[in-house]
Amino acid sequence: MIENTRRRLLYQLNSRWIYGKVPLLHAAVFLLQMAAVSLLTRKFNSYYAKRPVLTTMITNAVLGGIADTVAQSLTAIRQRAVRKGTDKDDFLAIEIHELDKRIPFSSNELIPDSKRLPPPFDFERLTRFMAYGFLMAPVQHKWFGFLSRTFPVTKTAALVPALKRVAFDQFLFAPIGLGIFFTFMTVAEGGGKRAVTRKFQEVYVPALKANYMVWPAVQIINFRVMPIQFQIPFVSTIGIAWTAYLSLTNSSDEA
Repeated sequence: MIENTRRRLLYQLNSRWIYGKVPLLHAAVFLLQMAAVSLLTRKFNSYYAKRPVLTTMITNAVLGGIADTVAQSLTAIRQRAVRKGTDKDDFLAIEIHELDKRIPFSSNELIPDSKRLPPPFDFERLTRFMAYGFLMAPVQHKWFGFLSRTFPVTKTAALVPALKRVAFDQFLFAPIGLGIFFTFMTVAEGGGKRAVTRKFQEVYVPALKANYMVWPAVQIINFRVMPIQFQIPFVSTIGIAWTAYLSLTNSSDEA
């Protein structure tokens, strides 16, 4: 009975759209996450002063969840536009239709049983992304502390130490961190060694190239300007779009 009630509730939520464009369930999850961000923003300094690592872990988890929610929402909106086709008065549908000309969806990725519903919101996938952000935060905290101690930024020497931090971060931490991400996600999804190997063969190198197009500039600003307690939240905030990209990339080979 409980399972049937849950399914009916999820069906009703998934069948609702905001102005016919944004799925209601995805939007509701996003608003709840933004409320959590608002609370963290107001209390961040006091929380960080008492428990810096735990605060960073919770912040990372929430921001990772936002990123995956954005990715799932983009997928839902895109699939609805594919089903609808183009409409001269629907700017979003036209834009996504143009995207699908360049990167077409497989027919297997559309929901065959209902052309009106978006892909059901994947709470398990959301949990995986939040868990990854939560568990990686202590590693990032230690790494940023190491960079801060090894290459101190002073009034007389600021740019060169910041560039050294970026070089160490991008050539050491970034490739390893990206590998950990894809490994963690694949294993958490139930994949084994073969699935991890396939993931690396298909998406690791393109993702690493994209990393080098985005993160060096972001990290220069981060290491040059941001106080150490704000460096991980800054990276995680800017990284919402990046993690959304990783979420889409990680799920790109799933039917």
